[in-house]
Amino acid sequence: MKTISLTVNGKAVTAAVEPRTHLADFLREGQLLTGTHLGCEHGVCGACTLLIDGSPARSCITYAVACDGAEITTIEGLDEDATMRRLRDAFSREHGLQCGYCTPGMLITARDIVTRLPDADDRRVRFELSGNLCRCTGYVGIVRAVRRVIEERQKNGSAARPEAGTTPGTSLGPVGSGHARTMPANGPIKRQMATATTTAPAAEPTRSPSGQAKPGMEIRQSFTVNHPPDRVWAFFDQIDQVAACMPGASLTTPPRDDHVAGKIRIKLGPISADFAGDADIERDAANKRGVIRGGGLDTRSRSSARGEIRYALFEEKGGTATRVEVDVGFTLTGPLAQFSRSGIVNDLASRLTAAFAQNLRVRMDRAAGGSPAEPEPSTEQTAELNAGALVLSVLWARIKSLFGALFRR
Repeated sequence: MKTISLTVNGKAVTAAVEPRTHLADFLREGQLLTGTHLGCEHGVCGACTLLIDGSPARSCITYAVACDGAEITTIEGLDEDATMRRLRDAFSREHGLQCGYCTPGMLITARDIVTRLPDADDRRVRFELSGNLCRCTGYVGIVRAVRRVIEERQKNGSAARPEAGTTPGTSLGPVGSGHARTMPANGPIKRQMATATTTAPAAEPTRSPSGQAKPGMEIRQSFTVNHPPDRVWAFFDQIDQVAACMPGASLTTPPRDDHVAGKIRIKLGPISADFAGDADIERDAANKRGVIRGGGLDTRSRSSARGEIRYALFEEKGGTATRVEVDVGFTLTGPLAQFSRSGIVNDLASRLTAAFAQNLRVRMDRAAGGSPAEPEPSTEQTAELNAGALVLSVLWARIKSLFGALFRR
C-alpha cells in the first residue's frame, strides 16, 4: 500500500492505495464518484475521461499512485462550470445523448475542445471527438452541440479567453501528476510476504519472468489441512488428484515432464465456457513451494485466460497440520472479462478455496486410510463451476449481513 495525497474536485483527499489500483476504481469505489464510467478499460472508448491538472486523461489506464499531488476534476466537479453548463444545455437541445453511458467522458472532451480550439470547424470537432466512442447517437447531435457552444462563445467574445484549469495535453497514453514519488521496487510485495509467514522466514516463491504481463487480478487465500507438510507436499505432486479437487477442472492428458494439459468448465448465467489449455509446473521441495503458470481459451465465447498460481506449505500444530498459502494472479479477456471486475471476486475466491480445501481433505483422509471428516461433494457439483450460483449465494449473504447490521442499530 502507498499513501497518496491529491485534490479531488477541490477537496483534499489522503488515502492508502494498492500500486495496481487505477484512478477510475479509486474514484468510483473509494470516493463514490460514479460519474466517471468504465467501458473498455484499455484507454480506447473514452468513457472514463476526466481532468488531471486541467488536462483530459483516461483514468482507466492511469495508476492512482501516479497522481500523488495532482488536482483531479471529474464530471461531478464541473457542475458549476460555466462552459459545462452551456455544453449540457447544447447536448439536450441537439439530442447529443441517448443512453448516456459515454456522456460524462464526452462532455469533458467537448469542454476541452471549446476552450482549447475556439475556431474549430465540424471536421476538427469530429477529429477531436474520435477518442470518445458512442454506440447510440451517430455523433451528429454531439458535433452540433459542440459547434453550438463554440459559436456562442465567439458571439459573446469569450472564445479568446482561456478558462482556468485548461491546459493543452502534451502526450498520449497513461499520465499522472508528474511529481509523484517513486516507489521502491518490490516494496509492497515484500511487506505482503512478511505478513503472510508466521513461521521461520523462507525464500520467496519463484516469480514470473520479468517479461510476463502483470495479471489483471491478484487474490490471496489460505486454508489448513490436518496432515503433516510432507504428506501434503507428496499429495500436491499428484497433479491429477489436485486437479480433481478444483470444481470444474479436469486433465485431458496425463502429466509429463512438469507439463500438464487440461480444462475447466465454467457456467455464468447463460454463458457456458470450457477453457482448454496447458500449464508448466515448478516445485521447490526444499522450501515446499511451487508455481503453476498457464493459460487457456474458450472457443465458444472467445474468452481467454492466463495466470499464475503460487503456493507454499507451512507447518502448523507442531507438525501435525499444514497451512497452505495460495497467491493467484490472472487476466481474463473476452465476454467473461466482466466477471473479473466484480467487487465480489474475493468472496467468490474464498468460496472456491473452501470447496477446494474440502475436497483436498477428503481425498487425503481416504488416501491415509481414515474416514473423511467431511462429505465429498457429488459429481454434479464438481463437474462444472457454477459461478452464477456462487454470485447469488454471495449476494444473498451480503444482503442478510446488511439487514442484520441495520436492525442491530
